[in-house]
Amino acid sequence: MVFENSGLEKMVVSQDILKDTMNKNGFVLGGSWDYERMTYDFKYEIPEGIYYLRIPGYSLEGDVGARNAVLQLMDPYMGKHYYPTGVEYSSDEHFPERIVSHAVDQIRAVTKDLKALV
Repeated sequence: MVFENSGLEKMVVSQDILKDTMNKNGFVLGGSWDYERMTYDFKYEIPEGIYYLRIPGYSLEGDVGARNAVLQLMDPYMGKHYYPTGVEYSSDEHFPERIVSHAVDQIRAVTKDLKALV
């Protein structure tokens, strides 16, 4: 599930501001980063399964690993985790309404906080 037109996809932000804002809103830097890309994750563990709300970005300048990047954010998306294969993002996935609603609220909070800082 992709959350289009959230406003985040238009944002360019320094890595230090992004880190502080994401941590404030409960997101953690996922294990899937390299020198040009990164993803912040919000994990949902509910009876129906484990879901991840992800906010990706890529470096326009600088280095993610050196923590000095300026990042272009992209559309947030959500996937469901399946053991042992990993996270699936198929359009056939069912996402419980309560986590979709919470995800929208989280995206709005991050967008609002970043707009106030950049």
